[in-house]
Amino acid sequence: MLLPFYQDKLTEAGCDEAGRGCYAGPVFAAAVILPKDFHHPLLNDSKQLSEKHRDELRPVIEKEAISFAVASIDNEEIDQINILKASFKAMHLALDKLNRRPQLLLIDGNRFTKYKKIPHRCFVKGDGRFASIAAASILAKTYRDEWMQLLHKEFPQYGWDQNKGYGTLVHRKAIEEYGLCKYHRKSFRLMHSQITLF
Repeated sequence: MLLPFYQDKLTEAGCDEAGRGCYAGPVFAAAVILPKDFHHPLLNDSKQLSEKHRDELRPVIEKEAISFAVASIDNEEIDQINILKASFKAMHLALDKLNRRPQLLLIDGNRFTKYKKIPHRCFVKGDGRFASIAAASILAKTYRDEWMQLLHKEFPQYGWDQNKGYGTLVHRKAIEEYGLCKYHRKSFRLMHSQITLF
């Protein structure tokens, strides 16, 4: 059962990212401020939901949220600054775009770099604990999946319409056969000689 909020005095924004462990494509992040009384029976950590349910929830979250925003960092910048920093930067960019300033940030995960002067709390598996983080996880995931569908049209051989850039067997075999493309994260160990390390 998701908690509606962590505390009830300050305005909270939940933050989460999608695509951190992928071989290809950007990392996406979302920030969401929900009304205190927001409730939807399907709302849960995006990884626990079917694609159909995520797609059903996205317009509901966007309509009902007090404020929401989504941002991304592309694979080239991920290679330059590393995936952890890129994930935090994507969250910061999403927070920059909110039209309401939160007073407390609820972050999915165990680490975060401070955003402006706003206090934050980190929660491992927070997307399964708090409604705002779950909502952020759904937006980040659906926006990223949509983006990977577009990239799939350009490079269909990697199966991104199905694997969304994750290191599935189909994806790894395609890398062996076709090599890397411009959307792959070159800083990740992706080549054939390294595949056995996964």
